[in-house]
Parts: sequence; C-alpha cells; structure tokens
Amino acid sequence: MCGIVGYVGPRAATPIVIEGLKRLEYRGYDSAGLAVIVDGHVEIRREVGKLSGLIEMLDAQPADGHVALGHTRWATHGKPSRRNAHPHPSRDGEVVVVQNGIVENFRELRAELESEGIEFRSDTDTEVIVHLISLYYQDGRDLAEATRLALAHLRGPSAVVVLSSREPDRLVTARLGNAGGVTIGYGDGEMFIASDMPAILEHTRRITFLESRQMAVVTQFGANFYGLDGAPVSAQVHTVAWDPVSAAKGEYRHFMQKEIYEQAQTLTDTIRGRVDFSTGDVELEQVTLTAERARALTQIITVACGTSYFAGLVGQFMFEELAHLPVRVDYGSEFRYRNPIVDDKTLFLAITQSGETVDTLAAMEEARAKGAHLASIVNVVGSQAARLADSMVTMQAGPEIGVASTKAFTASLVDQYLLAIHLGARRGALGGQRRRQLLDDLARLPALAGRVLDMAQQQRYEQLAQRFHDYNNFLFLGRGINYPIALEGALKLKEISYIHAEGYPAGEMKHGPIALIDERMPVVTIAVQDPVYDKMISQIEQVKARNGIVIAVATEGDEFIKTKADYVLYVPPAPPLLTPILSVLPLQLLAYHMAVWRGCDVDQPRNLAKSVTVE
Repeated sequence: MCGIVGYVGPRAATPIVIEGLKRLEYRGYDSAGLAVIVDGHVEIRREVGKLSGLIEMLDAQPADGHVALGHTRWATHGKPSRRNAHPHPSRDGEVVVVQNGIVENFRELRAELESEGIEFRSDTDTEVIVHLISLYYQDGRDLAEATRLALAHLRGPSAVVVLSSREPDRLVTARLGNAGGVTIGYGDGEMFIASDMPAILEHTRRITFLESRQMAVVTQFGANFYGLDGAPVSAQVHTVAWDPVSAAKGEYRHFMQKEIYEQAQTLTDTIRGRVDFSTGDVELEQVTLTAERARALTQIITVACGTSYFAGLVGQFMFEELAHLPVRVDYGSEFRYRNPIVDDKTLFLAITQSGETVDTLAAMEEARAKGAHLASIVNVVGSQAARLADSMVTMQAGPEIGVASTKAFTASLVDQYLLAIHLGARRGALGGQRRRQLLDDLARLPALAGRVLDMAQQQRYEQLAQRFHDYNNFLFLGRGINYPIALEGALKLKEISYIHAEGYPAGEMKHGPIALIDERMPVVTIAVQDPVYDKMISQIEQVKARNGIVIAVATEGDEFIKTKADYVLYVPPAPPLLTPILSVLPLQLLAYHMAVWRGCDVDQPRNLAKSVTVE
C-alpha cells in the first residue's frame, strides 16, 4: 500500500510532496524517495527506513524545483534497501517512475529486457516499467505515448506516475485494474497527484479519481485524460467537503461501500513485503514458530467470532491441504466452556479484526495455560490479541469503519493462505515449485478481485436489490470451501439489511431446509466451477423443482448455469483455495445494495458494535 504524491506548479515542490507523504506514511514505511527536476535534470533522493530518513537526507542534500514526485514504499519485490526504494530511474536518468501495485509478469519482462542488454539496478518489479517506457521514449514519442505503450506489456493491478526531464512541465499517471488508486487535485495554477486524498486535501477540494485503464497528463494548468487505447475520455471533478468523515468516504456513499471497493488494493497490501515470488518463500517476520516446533505440531485450533469464525472455516481447507495439519475451528464464546484438548503441540490461531474481542481473548488465555503456541491474525497492531500472541500476522487492511466486516474478512483469508504456505514449507510439506505456483496464483488475485469490483457492474446489484429488497427470508447454499462463504453471505445480509437469512451446506438442504423453499424464499448459491460444481447444479435443480428463485454466483464463461438459475453473478476463474475470496465479493455487494434499498443504516446497523468487548 505505497504512498505516492506528485506536484506541478509555481511553488517549491519538495516541501509540498514531503508534507503529503507524511499524511500517507501509514501506507508504506520501509523506504522513501523523491525525484525533482532541478535545472533541467532529475535529482533523486532515496533512503531506507521511515520518511524521517529521507527528510534528514534532504536537509543535508537539498533538491527543489517546481515538479516533483515522492513515494513511501511497502515492499513486494525486493527487500527494503536504498537500491530498491522508489523512484526508479531509466539508464540515462531521464525518466523516473513510482508504482503502487504488482507487476505479475515481471520475471518474463525482466528476462526480455536483460536479453536486450539492459542492466537492472534493483530487485523490484517496478524497474521493468521505467525501462520499458525509456525504450519507447527513445523512438521520438512523447512521454504519455511511451508510457501507454509500455503499460500494454504489464499484467496485474498498478498505479504509476512518471516524470521526465525532457518534458519538465508535466507528470503522467495511469491506473491498471482496481488496486492502487490515483487522485488528481486541481489547485489555482497548480496540480497535485496522490494515491489517497489526505495527502492533498490541505491544498484543494477539487478532485478527480482516475478509473481503471485510464491515464492522465498533468500540467500546472490542468489534466487531460485518455484511455489506455489512446482515446480521449472525460473525467468528473468532485468537490470534497473539508470535514474528515466526508473526506475519508471520498466518492462513496458509505464506509462499507468504500471498504468493499478497496479490497483489490487491500489484497495487494496483504501480500506486500511477505512474498518472494522467485523462490516461493513466505516471510512472516512476526511468526516465531521454529521449523522444529512446526514439524512437531499435531493440530491447529482456530478460534474466532462472527465473520472471523467463517474466515477460519475457509482457512481450515488451506491449512489441511498445504500444511498437512488437522484443523478444528471453534467459536470464541464456546471454546472455554468445555475441556478442550490442547497441548504444546497445538498451534492456537485467533482471528480478530479489532484484536479486542473478549471471547477470543479469553480463549487465548485458556490455550496459553495449556501450553499451546499462540498465533493471532489481527488488523489492529498493538491490540490485546496482538500482545498476547507468540506469533502474529497483521491483516494490513487499513482502518475498517463499517461495522459489518468486508475487507478484513478477505485480508484474513489471504493471511491464512500465506501462513499455511509458511507452515507447509517449515514442515517439509511443500516444495519450492509448488510454493511458487501457489504464490503466482496469489499475485493474480488482486486483479481478479478488481474485475468483480468494477463499478460498471453496480447497476446489476441495484437491479437485484430493487427486485428482492422486500423479501423477508433468504437461504444461502455452498459446498466445500465455499460453504463458509454461504454462511458469511447470509450474515452480511441479515446484519445490515435486517432480512432473515440462513447459510447452509448445500448437501444438507434436503435434510430440513428444503421444506421452506417456495416462490417467496430466494436461494443464493455459490456454484463456481470447482470440484463440487456438479453437486451444486443438482442442488439448484432441487430448488427450482419447488418453485424456488435462484441467484447463483458462478464462474465467468459458464453459460450452462444460465439455464438453471434465475439470476447469475459472475466471478473470474481461480484456483480452488482462492475462489472464496472472489465468491464473497458479490455477496457483500448484494447485501450492501439490499440495505440501501431498505433505507437501513449501513455503516452502523442497529444493536451491533465493531468490537465486542463484553461477554
């Protein structure tokens, strides 16, 4: 979740960029850098560590001009170091690039560029971008065209900003996919670029948000917008209120809506700094479990409440397949009211967004007393669950304001996937080639999530909400790893729209719930093309035979499902262990739009609290 700030205008650029980066330092703090045009050439300052290190460097080696570009980094490829810090320059130093995102195919691109004699000076995926731009720039094209052509080679979600001493009056920025936002601010004879609004709200309230597959050429007098096919496009300018709440919501109506659409970015952030795609290694610095103790483990017990409990049920499939350990998932509120079998060969995993859920904390204390190794997956660093744990994985999802959890849920699924790979490696259950494939699959996930979260599909959900918002009962069905997603989908609908909804294993429908099915009981099915697809089709047919209405979450390209279901919401194909992260997104959106249609308080549903700190 890197921070980016750019400035073009009459004022001294460096102080403006640095102040903006301070407001974004939560987005990246392992290194920082600045590029500024000084007397017709690009000056670069980069330092490892927090932003304060770059500020000290600038005090000793000043650099200022009227066009500048700054970056705070949270590493994906390449360990934190000065050589891996952004901005990254071309060989001749004429062009520099900063990026927020992942270049999924960087290994192939790097190999091609190295075969053409280009020497790389960092370990990052970002460096391939600047070399591609430089190659196209040498052929007499302008910076915008060179950038556009270079981006056509990239796979994966990215936001980039480019600066060149040859065109010292502008910045070029582009967005690929729905991870990595780009905010463009309009000042009085000056312009700003940032990865998030807080960086520039001191200077302007007039904001444009760059959409996926759009680029902009920004000068001090304004911005021109284009599609990545080169065709001009129009962009709406929003006027943002000064109050912090409205500013934080940005272009969205509710925090929950914002947090749903942030997930392509938060999935990227959850991966950042933890994965070496070349070796297949997962580095979880705060996981202290030694290889010896990992090999000695005989079980994992996952304890959580609410949405986090359902996340644990998904994680059960991941740990059992990748780490070869049996997993039991328990409610925090129930765990200590029996005599659970826990010993020093148990990995006890607590999943809690807030880190302060009292039932989960009590279960952790019980497990510690029995000698288990305590691990926690939390979103709030410094929380009680983080402090109690021997090992910790942070969700890196950023603040979640909406009471109904969305981005923390999907982040915790990725965290369990990473932890399962980490444990599998330490236990000798996963070889390097298998790990690399698993991580390559993961690298593609943010882009796939971005496809599901394309705002152009919003009308589909609004139409469904209009059609069904006055229904009083829903049934959600899933099998295998997507059964917990049926539970989560039902929970989301009931907690924010106040519609009674029940999640159920699809294969168990005939053992009771089938009696409820009629034309007033819509049935939501997760019927993606996975190993239990045929079984799900059978369940859909049983619902239809009883005059039920079926809303199916299905895999893109599945035309057969249209002959069975009344309504279909598509997600891209993905490996089975990652499908839940995609299949839950349509259910979040459906619940959100249903609640809006019913006039409910989406962000603060009645009777609910974000963190349950009483038993």
